[in-house]
Amino acid sequence: MNRTPHPQGVADGPPLGDIAHLGHVELLTPDPDRSLWFFTTLLGLTENGRSGDSVHLRTWDDYEHHSLTLTAHRTSGIRRTALRVSGEDALRRRVEALENAGHGGHWAEDEPGIGPLYVTRDPDGHELALYGESEWYGAPPELKPGLKNQPQAKPAHGVGVRRLDHVNFLAADVEPDAVFTRDCLGARSTEQIVLDTGRLAAQWLTFTNKSCDIVYTEDWSGSHARLHHIAFATDTREDILRAADLCLDNGVHIETGPHKHAIQQTFFLYVYEPGGNRIELCNPLTRLVLAPDWPLITWTQAERAKGQAWGLKTIESFHTHGTPPVD
Repeated sequence: MNRTPHPQGVADGPPLGDIAHLGHVELLTPDPDRSLWFFTTLLGLTENGRSGDSVHLRTWDDYEHHSLTLTAHRTSGIRRTALRVSGEDALRRRVEALENAGHGGHWAEDEPGIGPLYVTRDPDGHELALYGESEWYGAPPELKPGLKNQPQAKPAHGVGVRRLDHVNFLAADVEPDAVFTRDCLGARSTEQIVLDTGRLAAQWLTFTNKSCDIVYTEDWSGSHARLHHIAFATDTREDILRAADLCLDNGVHIETGPHKHAIQQTFFLYVYEPGGNRIELCNPLTRLVLAPDWPLITWTQAERAKGQAWGLKTIESFHTHGTPPVD
């Protein structure tokens, strides 16, 4: 049988597998009490310990100690994004690849429930940490689930987000960060935006069979190491509609949505948590990419100008708001 190649070509990158999945992120907030309220009362995360100025939170379907660390800080933004590797050999290969490419880091043991982390930075300056050892969560009696293959009972309040889905970084130059994530971390590119000038404006990358785990988007300000958003997956679209009502009732700023993306095809809602960081709620849980020869889908500037899947134009702040804020 003759095999017909996809007209857009096949996505670049080494075989998947060394990075098992996106582990957790650390968000900075200048309003820690209100941010904690947002993530626990409104989104339904569970507190699972504190370290200094940090609170460790978890989604109900996460098997690890925490999904999010919320740290009091003078400003908003993201500090660390942690990736769990699939084993000691995988960790060795990724550390070797990082050091050979000039992105060497250091070892740290500074998070509860997590073994040694190899801490490095991408070309734009975002802090990334790789780890293998992880403590499986044991729910206390009041959070015991009805099903033994579920780590924790679903929350009876708020939105009840299921898991941390992906991180969207802002970068002064997207291309070197995309190359770094592919070549050093072993990700695969799934979709991208290329401007009429030929400049890469955004790229979506995955370590798994999800359509994305990490995204890089061009920072209009030319700044480095900023955050566009982190995303949490919900069980249903109805959860996102409920989230919109809860945000409306509680004075949480809704930036855009509910609506449907063209890229990644997720139903979405974007809000600003009280500390100023943009949060996305998305459903379905990030689309699966099962094809081993998945094509790298390229969107043009004209195609993106049409807006989202059902015609909603992208709101201006989506291009200008990032954290920490810039003058």
